[in-house]
This record gives sequence, structure tokens and C-alpha cells, in this order.
Amino acid sequence: MPALARAAMPVLLLACCLSCSSGGAVASGAPDGAPGVGDRLLPEAGNGGYDVSHYGLDLSYDPVGGRLSGTAVVSATATQSVSRFDLDLSGLTVGAVTVDGRPAKFRRFGTELTVQPARQLTRGDRFQATVTYAGVPQLLTDADGSHEGWFRTDDGALALGEPVGSMAWFPGNDHPSDKAAYDITVSVPAGLSVVSNGELAGTTTAGGRTAFHWRVTAPMATYLATVGIGHYDVTRGRTRSGVPLYEAVDPRSDDPRTAAAVKRLPEILDWESTLFGPYPFASSGVVVDHLPRGLGGYALETQNRPSFPGDSGPPAVQLDTLVHELSHQWFGDWVTPASWQDIWLNEGFATYAEWLWTQHEGGTSVDRSAADAFAAEATWAFPPAAPPSAAELFAAPVYSRGALVLYELRRAMGDRAFSTLLRTWPAAHAGGTADTADFTAFAQRLTTHDLTPLLRTWLYGKAKPAHL
Repeated sequence: MPALARAAMPVLLLACCLSCSSGGAVASGAPDGAPGVGDRLLPEAGNGGYDVSHYGLDLSYDPVGGRLSGTAVVSATATQSVSRFDLDLSGLTVGAVTVDGRPAKFRRFGTELTVQPARQLTRGDRFQATVTYAGVPQLLTDADGSHEGWFRTDDGALALGEPVGSMAWFPGNDHPSDKAAYDITVSVPAGLSVVSNGELAGTTTAGGRTAFHWRVTAPMATYLATVGIGHYDVTRGRTRSGVPLYEAVDPRSDDPRTAAAVKRLPEILDWESTLFGPYPFASSGVVVDHLPRGLGGYALETQNRPSFPGDSGPPAVQLDTLVHELSHQWFGDWVTPASWQDIWLNEGFATYAEWLWTQHEGGTSVDRSAADAFAAEATWAFPPAAPPSAAELFAAPVYSRGALVLYELRRAMGDRAFSTLLRTWPAAHAGGTADTADFTAFAQRLTTHDLTPLLRTWLYGKAKPAHL
């Protein structure tokens, strides 16, 4: 997500649907999975007791009425003995739930779908929970006042889910610590297109509708899943290094800056590969769409195909934003934060990538960008690894002070060791998750210089240092 795209909005509470439907009473007495992983900033996000390996989503969407219906098959392994477990799902009406083909009792409370299988699951059991559901997906309002979830457009929809918006359109374990593979099939009226993450595995047309099947084999966090539905100009190509590209652009995105930025995507991707190591996914590209005015406006690093929604305002794609979101493919998508307080590992790296690109283009030097960030009062509101609440999840310190941590590491470690850090950190946790302690330990192993004072001041310190 680009710097400060959401931080200026008023503070509201996360929207929560308090409707309740039931497939029967849920018994208690045996050990149960927790309704939330206990994330410090978003304690109700995700769920305990199981680990998801695959989501199979078979969906149908009606753009006229906005109705989404379908089936989600969640393949998982129990990490403890559970008599019941939760899935995150906001709104939408659940028709039935089965576990391993047997009807399961369920109940709804807020954004929790609590499922009681016919038999208790024991640690190590593999199981499939199948949820049939339907309704008109709603937007969620986050603690910073911004929106996420399912955005209806005038010709379709666009799903954006950071930090917890994926639960607006499918049930799951909605926390970055649980990554999985996906098969996403969406049926829409013939003439419309569907673009998603991963690779297009096939299309079928029958009865005036076309189903698009997208397959994601690389592990992906729920917040990085996307679906775009509408009219798109689709361009396929390759970078000079051979990475396939799939670019889906709303034909109304006629601002010349958008076209100019997208045209440079192959160049940016190859340039970032020289800095951060080989591009980690099977393909890349973009989704550019138009949202109703006032609802969008922020780009998102949706895995292997970043999304750039415009809302009839500024151009949908700007060059520095494209650099930012593409760098997230290494920092955030390939290596994903273990908890939301580690989000600086995404945004600090992506902001630093912007500084490097600007200097590479002959513009502002990295030193000048760092000095500007240092001088900005908003940079020092809190330590980058300790946002005080969910409302500050995307605030200035996460981005600019996070980038300053990297700037100071380069000065302390030296260019050679720091370049090694940029290339090897994504590979060290390839396809997995990591936290701030993992990163600082990794950086320390690459240098004989004691990084403790630096980290105490720049990463964890509350006071602004005397000088840069």
C-alpha cells in the first residue's frame, strides 16, 4: 500500500455485522480453537486451532443486483484438538456447512462463523470445511476510517482486503500468519472479465455466463487475495528477464501518466530483481479499475498482480506508487509479516525502494529523501515496530521511519553487507512469514558491527534522535 494513502481519514470502528443465523446450537466442553489469533492490533483477526493449506472458491456474481453466491472449501490441518473452530466472515448468509462431507452445526456472531463438526478433530487431522453462502457483500470501515472489502463498480466489482477485508467475500482464517494456496473460480455475465491472483487456468462459457478459473500455487495471505470484475483491456507480455505479465486495465483509465507508468512495469520489475533477488512468483502484472468516488484511492500489493483503483480523481497509477507496490512482492507478499505490528517490514522496505528508484531516475537522492523524512514531524509519532492501535497501522512512522531504519542500517553495515541483506532477506523466509525479531537477528548475522544501539534508537526508540 502506498505511503500515507489512508492515514488522513477520521478514526472509526471496524464495521461489524451482528446478524446471527444458526445451523444448530454449538456445544462446549472440549478444547476449542480461539476466535482470533491474539494479534496485538487486531486481536479478533484470524482464528486458532487450525492451519489452512488451500482455499477452493467457486463463486457467481451478478453485477446488476450486487449478489455474490458460491461455495468455499477450506482445506486445513488441526493444530490442536478442537470440538469447534471459527472462520472469519462478515455479512453474507450461510446456507450450510459441512466438515469432511458431514453436516456441521454452526452459528454466527459478528464476523465469526463458529463451526461444530460432527466429530471432534484431534491434532494433526486434515479436514475440509465447506461453506455455502450468498448475499450482497459489504464494505468494511477500518479503524483509520478507510474502506476495504468488496467494492461495487458500475460494471462489476473489485475486492481489496488489507488488513481484514477478505472476510467480506469468503470465509477463512483472515490473518497474515496463515498463508495458503488458492483456486478462485468466478462466474459472471458473458462479456465481462474476471482477473485475480496467480495464473489463469481456464475459462468456460455456457448459458450466457463465463467462468474464469485462477490458480494460486505460491502461499498467499488472505489480505493479498483479489478479484476484479468488469470490462478490461488485457495485455500480455514478458519482462526482459522472462517474467510473464498479465495487465488488466479499465478502458476508461485514459490518463497518459497511467499508460506511461504501466508501460515501465517490465523495466521496474527487472530493476528490483537486481536489488532484491529473483522475482518470486510465476507472473506479474496489474489490475487498474475505477471505483465510486470517495471509496478507493489507494493502491494495494495484491499478490503477483497489484491493484490500482481510481475513484474519478487522481491517475490510477503513478510511477512511484508502481515501484512501491511491485517491491511489496518481495517484502510483504513473499515474506509476509507474522503479525500486524510487523507491517513496517512491508512498508518501510517499499518506501525505501521508492527512494532508491527516485535516485536511480536521476531525481532526489536517497540521502535527501532520508533527510526529508527525518525532518517531518509525523515521522516521530511512534516507533515503527509499535503502532499504538489499528488506527495507526498505515501511519507515517510505519512508512518513513521504517525506511529510515533501513537507511541507518546501510550506513552502519556498509553498502556490501546491506546489499546482501536486501537480496537474501526475502529468500531466507521464502513463501513464509517473519517478524521484527527475525529481521533484526538476520541483519546482525551479516555484520560484525553491533546493531543494538542503532535498533534501540531508530526502530524501538520513542524520542527523535538529535540528528540523522
